[in-house]
Amino acid sequence: MTLIPRLCSFASVMVLATSSLVAAQQPAPSPAPVPTPAPTAGTTPAPVAPAAGPQLEPQGYTYDPQGRRDPFVSLLRRGSDIRSNAGGIRAPGLAGLETGEVTLKGTIASKGAYVGILQGSDNKTYIVKAGDKLLDGTIRTITPDSMVITQQVTDPLSLEKQREVRKPLRPTTEEAK
Repeated sequence: MTLIPRLCSFASVMVLATSSLVAAQQPAPSPAPVPTPAPTAGTTPAPVAPAAGPQLEPQGYTYDPQGRRDPFVSLLRRGSDIRSNAGGIRAPGLAGLETGEVTLKGTIASKGAYVGILQGSDNKTYIVKAGDKLLDGTIRTITPDSMVITQQVTDPLSLEKQREVRKPLRPTTEEAK
């Protein structure tokens, strides 16, 4: 018999507690805006002062690396992969091919210098000479058995900005694997 009044008093306490929490969570009504007087002819309107409320932080987020890597850049896709995916449409021909997408198929001696025969990932053949540009580098030298390309390194973690890539005419057993 004493259990029922206790339950009733517990329920009334819970109702009172939740109603006071709901009332505390509701925002206070904002003050009514002060109307500004309309400018009359021949007078300039006074500048409107900003509201004295709390200042909001700017929208968006910028990351300042301060020498650290960006945590939002994938570690699996680094270097030239980022540029090729972000670039979208590539230039046609040799200028649209990266260093890793070309293979040296032959060399020809022409006018005292060597000319290279490259095959691209598009299965087209290109005749190149020293100084020709690729998407991520420039052909530096061509010898009878190899070609050297100066590649621009786009890896943000790398300390060097250029590297030399050697493309042999006949791949050795290590390079063929």
